[in-house]
Amino acid sequence: MISHETLLSFFGVALLLGISPGPDNIFVLTQSALRGRLAGIIVTLGLCTGLLVHTAAVALGVAAIFQASALAFTLLKITGAVYLLYLAWQALRAAPGKLALGQASSLDGWQFYRRGIVMNVTNPKVSIFFLAFLPQFANPQRGSLPLQIIELGAVFMFATLLVFGCVALLAGALGQWLERSERAQLIMNRVAGTVFIALAAKLMLTER
Repeated sequence: MISHETLLSFFGVALLLGISPGPDNIFVLTQSALRGRLAGIIVTLGLCTGLLVHTAAVALGVAAIFQASALAFTLLKITGAVYLLYLAWQALRAAPGKLALGQASSLDGWQFYRRGIVMNVTNPKVSIFFLAFLPQFANPQRGSLPLQIIELGAVFMFATLLVFGCVALLAGALGQWLERSERAQLIMNRVAGTVFIALAAKLMLTER
């Protein structure tokens, strides 16, 4: 098992990484501002579920394939970019109206949850980051490496849940203001669409 000191230092680094501006926390911010705190929290849960996939991939050695194979990396990158462009198209064509903040149906909830999963899983940089980052805190002398990787992944997910949850709650306050202004909704939808397009472009330009 990993020492408490190592886990604590890893948790601190994970918090700092979660606070740093990136596609995932920007995604949480825009969704929470547009659809309310509940939507942001659900997206956060989806993103954390995606981290389960990346953790398992590193523990099983699958992530090494994406680091070694240019084709696999490119295919996953294109998939993520296409999905972001789809979200941009939805945001840009959305008409202002009643947001019903915090009152999403179960179907809407599942949609937000799936968005979070797809957003995270289709980002190959996360897999490669986990492959490069997590093993640095594992020690072969302290037991099974795959189990240590899973332990580190769980700590990283907890840190992500804390940081992104706070982002969702804070951005939800912005959503309450948007609910009272159709013009503000329209502007925010345009901003969200532009952000998604920028994230798609950044993903497509990502190098291994």
